[in-house]
Amino acid sequence: MSKILVTGGAGFLGSHLCDALLAQGHEVTCLDSFYTGSLSNIAHLQSETRFKCIEADVQNKIDGDFDEIYNLACPASPVHYQKDPIYTFKTSVLGAMNVLDLAVRTGARVFQASTSEVYGDPVVHPQPESYWGNVNPIGIRSCYDEGKRAAETLFFDYQRMFGVDIKVVRIFNTYGPRMDSKDGRVVSNFIIQALRDEDITIYGDGTQTRSFCFYSDLIDGFIKLMNSGNDIKGPVNIGNPGEFTMLELAKKIVSITESKSQIRLLPLPEDDPKQRKPDTTIATEKLGWKPNVNLDSGLRKTISYFSQQVKFKG
Repeated sequence: MSKILVTGGAGFLGSHLCDALLAQGHEVTCLDSFYTGSLSNIAHLQSETRFKCIEADVQNKIDGDFDEIYNLACPASPVHYQKDPIYTFKTSVLGAMNVLDLAVRTGARVFQASTSEVYGDPVVHPQPESYWGNVNPIGIRSCYDEGKRAAETLFFDYQRMFGVDIKVVRIFNTYGPRMDSKDGRVVSNFIIQALRDEDITIYGDGTQTRSFCFYSDLIDGFIKLMNSGNDIKGPVNIGNPGEFTMLELAKKIVSITESKSQIRLLPLPEDDPKQRKPDTTIATEKLGWKPNVNLDSGLRKTISYFSQQVKFKG
């Protein structure tokens, strides 16, 4: 049994990670400011004796003695990270410094949840970890993109200077139960609109692409990377390499929900990537990881969750 800290542990992915670690027999501490996290995501864990939740912000010093630290704390959808871009940037950078300082003090292995957003609007496709990206440093998405890039810098500098045992993952679009219905992400947006028979709003002409990974596959990749040998530090792409246009995604969701929704095209937001697909060669060859849940199956599970959680027609 390890003592594990999960920052952002009350979020969509953080709460599922807490579930998985507890199921493996570990002692888990969730640290969350509840800026975007929700108590409802971890309510089922409150009676678990090996689970503890601390309300705190990673922008402040973190105390404790842990064997492993997973740093997932940061607003991760445009609606949330653009609400207060300075807060978002500070969460990425100061949060990284604080978990790394804790790792220096305790000798813990520390994991950074980075993002495919570090690739920006890529001119290399699919995106391998060796690609340095095409990122606008002063745009409306920069607080998140550049904050995560800076966090990666800190992780590798702490490793080189202090010998911190680091693991860095780059997350591609992920979806599933416990997504926030109001977070503005494309999967949750389309599902909510379809269940309400509202127009499905697509930004741009609908030909831009994304790759969608079901949460359980992603969490499996997290744990495989954290438990990998010292020679694998990352960054490692974790995401489903299946690539779909926004129009294809919308049509799938309309079909599964048997919705009457029509598709409406809106202007593309500033710096919105035109294509996004992970090269997962490293994850496959070095971690033995591959996604197991296809898009249709994952969407059905996610639609079932939203249909039970959110009030719709009538």
